[in-house]
Amino acid sequence: MSVPRVLSIAVIALAFAACGEMAALPISAGTGPQPTLPPPQRTLLPTVNIAPAQGWPPGATPQAAPGLHVAAFASGLDHPRWLYVLPNGDVLVAETNAPPKPDDTKGIKGWVMGLVMKRAGAGVPSANRITLLRDTDGDGVADLRTVLLQGLNSPFGMALVGNDLYVANSDAVLRFPYANGDTRITVPGIKLVDLPAGPINHHWTKNLIASPDGTRLYVSVGSNSNVAERGMEVEAARAAIWEVNLKSGARRVFASGLRNPVGMAWEPDSGALWTAVNERDELGSDLVPDYMTSVRDGGFYGWPYSYFGQHVDERVTPQRPDLVATAIAPDYALGPHTASLGWHLPLAPRCPHPSPTACSSASMARGTAGRTAATR
Repeated sequence: MSVPRVLSIAVIALAFAACGEMAALPISAGTGPQPTLPPPQRTLLPTVNIAPAQGWPPGATPQAAPGLHVAAFASGLDHPRWLYVLPNGDVLVAETNAPPKPDDTKGIKGWVMGLVMKRAGAGVPSANRITLLRDTDGDGVADLRTVLLQGLNSPFGMALVGNDLYVANSDAVLRFPYANGDTRITVPGIKLVDLPAGPINHHWTKNLIASPDGTRLYVSVGSNSNVAERGMEVEAARAAIWEVNLKSGARRVFASGLRNPVGMAWEPDSGALWTAVNERDELGSDLVPDYMTSVRDGGFYGWPYSYFGQHVDERVTPQRPDLVATAIAPDYALGPHTASLGWHLPLAPRCPHPSPTACSSASMARGTAGRTAATR
């Protein structure tokens, strides 16, 4: 490595150390329906503590919550990012990574973020496939592995509706024919709808969930920046959940102001759509809490103009007080910078609390752990 490059890395490291603001509050303060929201601490660069991905040591497994057990269902996968369980019990795994996005790494800040992603294991080419795992003997370990789909473009979300398997690539939703028990699909996918992408594509993962009646898809589309620093023209129809008509392909924004919605689920009692959202950075290590929330049709959840309801983010220009006045506060905070992803609402005994969030927070933690620890 050249001396200038070494000096550049040293300067950036000092910038992280000088500009980062360590957390002053416990995670519990930023958790719950009414989290503590301290004054913002503006930083040039966020505090970054990287946890490199590592396999489990021999004979060891993650510690599970009481009453649960964790075992390796499959191993040796190439950057598994999302799981989808088919009705017959087969498990689909999106082996995927970021697509090429050359304009997202320009400048000092982009270069640093590229180093961070590489350190975290995300700086490798995408496998661009969906792998099928099957446990044929019921022992909790997949003994059949096949490539169900390949040649995709940074796939993430998956949803089965009847005999159609929908896959969210980074730039489009595709439909593939599927029959129960299929282990490989070779026919080309048919595009249902284009998705925002391009040479920046900051939040490239797009997720899917089908409506209970199978007539619509809901598609999560993250923002193209941290807090609209590139301007709102590159955020068109982003930071939102779309509703897509499966018959016509027509789409509309179902809810907006959601910086990076990821996992989605239907609450079984109310029928409401819920999602887990990754919030903004660079306001200090205690802000802003990621959250899970029910999603209202036509609801606006603040991004980029405000956070956790109507707390104004003064970095955004121009301001939109008219939109901030309508911003809905999320139902339940999950702590700042937790990067909460998938979740699950099990068909369990009815929650004894007046608000379902009092029970579903534990389900959220278990669901997130399940999606990330099921493979290694």
